[in-house]
Amino acid sequence: MKAQVIRSFGGSSVFQVEDIPVPEVQPGHVLIHVKATSVNPIDTKVRSGLFPDVAAEFPVVLHGDVAGIVTEVGAGVTEFKPGDEVYGCAGGFKGAGGALGEYMLADARLIARKPENLTMAEAAAIPLVAITAYEALFDRAGIKAGDDILIHAAAGGVGHVAIQMAKWAGAKVYTTASTPEKQQMAKELGADVVINYKETSVQEYVEQFTNGKGFKYIFDTVGKENLDRSFQAAALHGTVVGVAARSTHDLTPLHSKGLSFHVVFMLLHMMNENERQQNKVRLNHISSIINEGKLHPVIDPKHFTFDDVSAAHQYLEDNKAIGKIVLVNEW
Repeated sequence: MKAQVIRSFGGSSVFQVEDIPVPEVQPGHVLIHVKATSVNPIDTKVRSGLFPDVAAEFPVVLHGDVAGIVTEVGAGVTEFKPGDEVYGCAGGFKGAGGALGEYMLADARLIARKPENLTMAEAAAIPLVAITAYEALFDRAGIKAGDDILIHAAAGGVGHVAIQMAKWAGAKVYTTASTPEKQQMAKELGADVVINYKETSVQEYVEQFTNGKGFKYIFDTVGKENLDRSFQAAALHGTVVGVAARSTHDLTPLHSKGLSFHVVFMLLHMMNENERQQNKVRLNHISSIINEGKLHPVIDPKHFTFDDVSAAHQYLEDNKAIGKIVLVNEW
C-alpha cells in the first residue's frame, strides 16, 4: 500500500511516499481502508521530535484520527464486520501505525461506528479533539446544566468542540477569540459570551462578567502563558483543566485560591492497554451527541489530500487554520 512515511524527526518536509506492506489483521483488531484523517498539534510535535516518548520506531506512519471502512476483522471482534463505516483515534504513536496510509490496523476498542450524519472527512476531524474535550468537561471538571465555564481558544480544534459539548450539557459558555472571524464562529457554535482577549485583560473580563469573583470552571486548550491567565481568571475553589502543561509555572494562585488543576492527555488511554476501553466509551457518547445534532466539526476550507500532508502540517504550524484540517485519501 502507499503511505506517507517519516524516517527521521524534522520539519514538515520530512514526509515521503513509500510502498509498505498492508498491516496484517490481529486478534482484537480491524483493518480499515482509510478514507480521511485530520491533523492535530500532537501530530506535528511528534513529527518534529518534541515528544519522542510517544513516538513509534522509525519508519513511522503518523496521524491518530481516522475515518474509513472495515475490510477485515481479527479474532474476537464481534462488534464490527467488513463494510462497516468507522471512526476513531487509533494509532500514529508508540505501539501502533497511523492513518496516513491506504490501510490502518486499529484496536477495536479505539473505534466506533461513524455517525450517519457526518461525511468521512467530518468524522475524521472529531475523535482526538472530542475525546479530549469530553474527558475535560465531564470526567474532570464535571460540568452540568446551569454551570458557567470559560473555554479558551474558540476557533481551535478542541475549543470549538468543547463549546458545543458544554452547551449540550446546559452550561453557560464564555470563550476567548481574537479575530472577528473567530468571534463570529464562536457565536455560531453557541457561545453565550465571546471575549476578545487581545483587547480585554483578564482582570477586565473577570470584573465585567463575574463581578470580580472569577470563573468556577475553566478549560485551557492553549497552555504556556495562557495557563497562568487561566489561574488568574479562576474563582476561589475553582477548577482549571488544561491540555498543554509541559511548561514551568508559578503555582501560587492555585494555593491562594484553593484551585483544582487537572491535565488531560488523551494519548495515555491509547498507549496504555488497560485504558483503551475508556476512549471507546467516550467516543460512543460523543457519537450520541453528534446523532442528536448537537455537535458538528468545523472544517477549515482549505482542501488537502494525503499527497499534501507536508503543506497541511505547515498550515497548522503557521496558525492559519480555523477549526480542523482534514486530509482526504485520494490514492
